[in-house]
Amino acid sequence: MAPNPFRTRFACAVLLPLLAGACSTGQPAATGPSASSTPSSNYLIGPGDNLQVFVYRAPELSVEVPVRPDGRISIPLVTDIDAVGRTPVELGKQIEQRLRQYVREPNVTVIVRSFVGPTSRQIRIVGEAATPRSIPYRDGLTVLDVIIEGGGLTRYASGNRARIVRRERENDPQQIIPVRLSDLLRDGDVTQDVALRPGDTLVIPQGWF
Repeated sequence: MAPNPFRTRFACAVLLPLLAGACSTGQPAATGPSASSTPSSNYLIGPGDNLQVFVYRAPELSVEVPVRPDGRISIPLVTDIDAVGRTPVELGKQIEQRLRQYVREPNVTVIVRSFVGPTSRQIRIVGEAATPRSIPYRDGLTVLDVIIEGGGLTRYASGNRARIVRRERENDPQQIIPVRLSDLLRDGDVTQDVALRPGDTLVIPQGWF
């Protein structure tokens, strides 16, 4: 059967702008929220997180609040609630307990709107990353994920001299894990896509000129 000219023109009109956009940005078109945009159910709240506290049938008590540097939040009727180190479910139960003296059978839901996480659960990327930053740890996080979230390497980066600095426990000596980022990014060497652990720091040194 001969191709339908109308369908051919329609497909070109739809696909060519998408392909052009992908080529101009160097990135694939987004297909939905990234895995890092929503914390998992066992996410531990950290300072700087923004929380939506919803009290069922009590809109006057439902608020969005930041977690203060001291690790606490305050909502109407209840002040100075410890939030850091708790999951949203655990914090919701704690708020329910504190509200019982004011509200009959309170039902509280806590949603993390934006998140950073406690320091011990963050991954840091420092040195010659386009955007050095801290990233909340999540299950399955790898070096490539962190590089993408950090915007890639700068032109001055010595990718193959990068290293992961890891400490299993607070008082343990540091472990230094070499990682060849240039081989990973340019040559697709997936053996360098190392799985990360909470508290890891990815150090990207500057090249020698």
